[in-house]
Amino acid sequence: MTNPLLSAWDTPFDLPPFDQISDADFEPAFDAALSKTRAAIDAIAQCQDAPDFANTIEALERADAPLDRVLGVFYNVAGADSTPAREDLQRKLAPRLAAFSAEVTLNAALFERIDSLWRHRDGLDLSAEQARVLMLTRRRFVRSGAQLQGADRDRLKAVGERLAELGTAFTQNLLADERDWHMALSEADLEGLPGFVVDAARGAGAEKGLDGPAITLARSVITPFLQHSPLRDLRRRAYDAYVARGANGGETDNRAIAAETLALREERARLLGYESFAAFKLETEMAGTPARVRELLMQVWEPAREAALADADLMTDMLHADGHNGDLAPWDWHYYAERRREVEHDLDEAEIKPYLQLDRMIAAAFDVAQRLFGLEFAPLDVSLYHPDARAWEVTRDGQHVAVFIGDYFARGSKRSGAWCSAMRSQQKLEGNIRPIVVNVCNFAKPEDGQPGLLSWDDARTLFHEFGHALHQMLSDVTYASISGTSVARDFVELPSQLYEHWLEVPEVLGRFATHAVTGEAMPETLLNRLLAASTHDTGFQTVEFLASAIVDLDFHDGTAPADPMQMQDETLQRIKMPAAINMRHATPHFAHVFAGDGYSSGYYSYMWSEVMDADAFEAFIEVGNAFDPDMATKLEEHILSKGGSVDAEELYRAFRGRMPGVAPLLKGRGLA
Repeated sequence: MTNPLLSAWDTPFDLPPFDQISDADFEPAFDAALSKTRAAIDAIAQCQDAPDFANTIEALERADAPLDRVLGVFYNVAGADSTPAREDLQRKLAPRLAAFSAEVTLNAALFERIDSLWRHRDGLDLSAEQARVLMLTRRRFVRSGAQLQGADRDRLKAVGERLAELGTAFTQNLLADERDWHMALSEADLEGLPGFVVDAARGAGAEKGLDGPAITLARSVITPFLQHSPLRDLRRRAYDAYVARGANGGETDNRAIAAETLALREERARLLGYESFAAFKLETEMAGTPARVRELLMQVWEPAREAALADADLMTDMLHADGHNGDLAPWDWHYYAERRREVEHDLDEAEIKPYLQLDRMIAAAFDVAQRLFGLEFAPLDVSLYHPDARAWEVTRDGQHVAVFIGDYFARGSKRSGAWCSAMRSQQKLEGNIRPIVVNVCNFAKPEDGQPGLLSWDDARTLFHEFGHALHQMLSDVTYASISGTSVARDFVELPSQLYEHWLEVPEVLGRFATHAVTGEAMPETLLNRLLAASTHDTGFQTVEFLASAIVDLDFHDGTAPADPMQMQDETLQRIKMPAAINMRHATPHFAHVFAGDGYSSGYYSYMWSEVMDADAFEAFIEVGNAFDPDMATKLEEHILSKGGSVDAEELYRAFRGRMPGVAPLLKGRGLA
């Protein structure tokens, strides 16, 4: 029987035929694709013709296609709907892929062809995009050890393979802890909870096969419980389980993995001639150096900490008024912050959520994209990897732009958080290849027949991830290696965080925030109160983020710690972390940093991008129209369409005329 992953796909828009693919197909498809890709790479390296851009760089761009096709399906499915078979294959693939990557970048004959092109680049008559791809390709090889010799080369390869194994293990341990824990609730425990929290708890209990409600570690379940449960002992039990992920002892404990990962990253950096992993990692980012990152973080830390401490004092008084002695604790913060919002802004989340229906917020995100960029979205009736996932065709002026897949509900088989990925990237080397873009979220799933309801943070997450999706959809480059979100890590969050601003445009909510029962628009008074509360609790939010970013930087800016937990504590003491706030991501469950190299020494990048997104949206405000067509055209032309074809700072300057300072960020967070 033919393996569907290796066959031509007779499907709409060349979508993967999910209804034909089984777990048993993935490994043989990977083996065949790897063999084909390896043969293509070898042919390039052994080519007897003098190197030119077409037979070397463009040939490399084409060589990965068979492997990208299989892995684009596998890793999307494995992250959103894991099974034991998929987890086992992830563990097998990680070191094999790392070894193959090293095999390619350490191929001396292949690098000599690339380096020869680089040395003679001035005479090659390359376009600006081709010159950029040549530079990035050579840089990738050099940073992967192409200029190393002998034992150093062998050791770098071994380090890469081990890091891949550790990243996979970290991810799977975290998923296991999240999947395995739950706290059953009695009917009495539900008293005082809003209906949407009760519904989420009943849904979570049903997913766990229980007869009654439960709290799980899905953020869409545990966060509203922490915000609304008056039972302090249950809040503490749930909170303690959430922060203990990856640190429960036994086979799923991630602390030793974190220590080994940091040591190997430092070794890798030093083998390549860098003084630290942070210096190595940041060389290719907009920030450039650890010192520039630290300067940004500390500019924001003090005003954020002061705001958080002031809020803590107010909430401590509320705690004492409730008859609890002692200090405000981390499991108290969400509860009293929500009560403060109810009092100070006359806002109750139970009043807000019926107006934030999932389908209406999806429609809002689509409508903004239509008004800004002329995109249209039509539902597709196609086979997907899970019944909860759904798809749309994206068009503009009648022309196909992309397929967009949305997978919004939490489930035990899905890793936590929210993300955007591409099963297929845009490129024009092999014709006009349009992308397949996926947004994955973890919103509470409603009971059958009921609409999905979002919190304000959920709605922002939906817009955030859709901003990433637009970066993929509107990409207009020739080469897949620089397509879409293939940009500097501290630039990649600009489109996503910028798109969040349109959720707060009054006319967007005025049109799409409609009540799930009555269908009526959100009252203007409620809308105004909601928008006025946009900076509520930003001291807490900024502090918990910054603490994680500073710890991440400390881990990688110098000698790797033998005990990361001790260094984490020392860092938090040094910056005088408020006692009632914990890091957003403590080390044992800091997947951004330890599940792979993506955000390692780079968690700061959300804030680096926020400096730009605050300033970029100000450009629309300055012209008096959040949907100004000329400004939208500039945004697409200079940022969203370019991918990594131009240096990130050059792209931003082309859009805005200058680089921004930190003032718009502080203003936007209410910390000025």
